[in-house]
Amino acid sequence: MQTVDFFTPIVDDPYTYGQIAAANSLSDVYAMGARPLTALAIAGFPKEALEKDIVGAIFRGGYDKLQEAGVALLGGHTVQDPEIKFGYAVTGAIDPARILHNAGARVGDRVLLTKPIGTGVVGTAIKNRRAPEALERQAIESMRTLNKAAAEAIDKLPGVNSCTDITGFGLIGHASEVANASGVTIVIDAASVPLFDGVKAVVRRNRNGGMDSNRDHFSSGVNVAPGIDEDLLDLFYDPQTSGGLLIFVAEEHAPTALAALRAAGVPALEIGRAVSPTGHWIELR
Repeated sequence: MQTVDFFTPIVDDPYTYGQIAAANSLSDVYAMGARPLTALAIAGFPKEALEKDIVGAIFRGGYDKLQEAGVALLGGHTVQDPEIKFGYAVTGAIDPARILHNAGARVGDRVLLTKPIGTGVVGTAIKNRRAPEALERQAIESMRTLNKAAAEAIDKLPGVNSCTDITGFGLIGHASEVANASGVTIVIDAASVPLFDGVKAVVRRNRNGGMDSNRDHFSSGVNVAPGIDEDLLDLFYDPQTSGGLLIFVAEEHAPTALAALRAAGVPALEIGRAVSPTGHWIELR
């Protein structure tokens, strides 16, 4: 399988930016149950006004994260661009009989999430110098963490029916895609969704365009229960960078999957379940 992803800087430190870009680029491979093998770098840098040390740090951060993943960097392509861009095209291998599609969720499945939500809000706060230091550290650590441990923990476990990663469409967007493709409704327990500590307090001053786009596109398929406040709802539409895996596991196997994830050091939580279609893709309760 092959995938590609790249984006503009989300943090100030160039080495960390390279790490996050690599982790994000590898995420789609892990979400399908595949093992990433090789990568090609894709980069755009301004011709002037950018020190070579900064460019070197970006590439070094990405390379070190690829090494952590056991991925060989084969080369790449760089162009002149007034706005910095960086990422990778990744090739992975998978057993065709064990591909995890986003169309495989079944009625009764439990929904597991492996990372907290809120990186889009935090990224906006970082760019505007409004991110509390502790919150910034949490989000950066999450974004540069590979989904490798989570993918390996669920590999070959019984009852894992579907998986996707939470990226640009946010939690609601990616869950909606699974629901639509699988012919189910996904009930999300809003109070169970993990958030970065303190992120809810900074949502209103750090909303982003992607959040509004996701709401515009997906909200017609979402039924929101009374009592869920707007700040929390915004976080569910927040576009994520290098977000976690959303895993759908048969009810009887969900405890085993959770135990395996936690044994691997993955802070996974159960956040909902798949039910028969209700007329909405998502039921937020």
